[in-house]
Amino acid sequence: MIIKKKNNSELISIITQEVLDQINQAIRVLGWNYKVQDSDLVYPSGKEMGDLAFLCFRLSKGLKKPVNIIAEELKRKINLTDLISSVKNINGYLNFYINMNKATPIILNKIIKEKKKYGDSNIGQKKKIMVEFSSPNTNKPLHLGHLRNIVVGWSVSQLLEAVGFKVIKASLLNDRGIHICKTMLAYKKWGGNKRPTIKPDHFVGKYYVLFEKKVKEDIGLQKELLEILNKLEKKDPSITTLWKKLNRWAEIGFKETYSNLGITFDKVYRESEIYKKGKKIILEGFKKGIFKKDKSGAVIADLEKYGLPNKVLLRPDGTAIYITQDIFLAVLKFKEYKLKKSIYCVGNEQDLYLKQLFKILELLGYSWAKDCYHLSHGMVFLPEGKMKSREGKVVEADDLVLKLKVLASEEILKRGLNIQKTQLSKRSLEIALGALKYYLLQVEPSKNVYFEPQKSISFIGRTGPYVQYAHARICSILRKAKHLPFSRIDYSCLNSKEEKELVMLLAKFPLIVKKSALNYNPAFLSQYLYRLAEKFNLFYENSPVLKANEKTKKTRLLLISCVKIVIAKGLKLLGIAAPEKM
Repeated sequence: MIIKKKNNSELISIITQEVLDQINQAIRVLGWNYKVQDSDLVYPSGKEMGDLAFLCFRLSKGLKKPVNIIAEELKRKINLTDLISSVKNINGYLNFYINMNKATPIILNKIIKEKKKYGDSNIGQKKKIMVEFSSPNTNKPLHLGHLRNIVVGWSVSQLLEAVGFKVIKASLLNDRGIHICKTMLAYKKWGGNKRPTIKPDHFVGKYYVLFEKKVKEDIGLQKELLEILNKLEKKDPSITTLWKKLNRWAEIGFKETYSNLGITFDKVYRESEIYKKGKKIILEGFKKGIFKKDKSGAVIADLEKYGLPNKVLLRPDGTAIYITQDIFLAVLKFKEYKLKKSIYCVGNEQDLYLKQLFKILELLGYSWAKDCYHLSHGMVFLPEGKMKSREGKVVEADDLVLKLKVLASEEILKRGLNIQKTQLSKRSLEIALGALKYYLLQVEPSKNVYFEPQKSISFIGRTGPYVQYAHARICSILRKAKHLPFSRIDYSCLNSKEEKELVMLLAKFPLIVKKSALNYNPAFLSQYLYRLAEKFNLFYENSPVLKANEKTKKTRLLLISCVKIVIAKGLKLLGIAAPEKM
């Protein structure tokens, strides 16, 4: 077997490369003008349909031929190799069947050699991408809705780093505005200058909810609220001191939550530092005729011709609004970091707003406007419906993690394990966070999530703990084996259906990482890890490892070691721990 070395060989599995080589060689022989990429290949749903398939309809438009004829002509020109045992034309799909006896040692040796780097590539070539996520208001603690944004943003960042991009993880703190003033007014009137006796962001959030309650009883509070806002804008010393104090408490609380979640940022922007900036950019755009004024005197972007509503950029009195600062921030990001792409991980309620922002940046003539991308995600719903921050009807992030941690502890103790208290706490937190993050990531970002805490923590089914348990189970087997004799392996021992399916799944991992990264979609990886864990459990139920004969035992230990490496790496890319004991 000859496997040609290619610059992009690290991007795809060896099997995929072999199939691509043969298809492209056949296309050249036929004189057709098309180069097949790995994105043109799919994994058939049933084993009888082969291991990889080429979608021949990609050629039908250019060739003006039925896909069945295209597939048949290609099939005749495909050369069988040591890796490719047969090729079939099935309804216009060119289906390839892999010789697993040849492929298995190549795949498993590659995983053992590369270990934690298996699945990594250099697609990104160190180009800089900023992923902005978790942009909370400093008037309340992070809640379940924030958590989805955080885990999606973090996982996408990890995936992009795995395929070779230089990622800047950024957050924008919304630390000013009317919502912050609500908390300030409530604390000023009823806080009694108290210091936090609970987690500081929770302490601050109590006064936001209190204001919303009190304003229903006394509408005069709205006038006082505007007075607070006006004083803050004019940098009144006492109000500025109060603002700094409450923001500091909120940020301390946020940092603790981020730390528990394993989240860090490379850059934190603050609305208070940029909200007046951008006005100059707008006025220059107005002078050039890019923008105009409406009857009230407000500067607006005329976007109707682009199928979008017009957008106010400056108020009639010339003061800046939210989009003014976002225009400036976009310019600042690209200027500071020379970005290849700027990804905004923001909920889908901002879909229209971000379309307007990107179009305005394009109208202003910024060539990089096309490189701004909205990673839109759906909402998180509880069984009782949507959360409401103003009424205090939210599931706060810290409380949810604590609840899941208790549930995880109960699951661990059900198994009758004799475990120290500190170890129980550590393990139950890893499982709790695994349950939470996996549940939120297994659904495509664009879709809504209906979160069920009890279901998420289960060790059975499509859950994070199920995948974590598969990893822990392998660790247990390897501990009992004591040593891993990976020399003189007889790969012919891996001949059962379950073993072959495991090897094929392991071979797919680099492609799954690439697909998840380039589509900004951790759900592909989440779903893959569940299938891998499921296949491992099926294998383990039907194939003894430690009780097998010595030759088979060595080979199966190698196989499950590779499964362990891939599960651990996959979980890491999702921001989930891979416990060695459950």
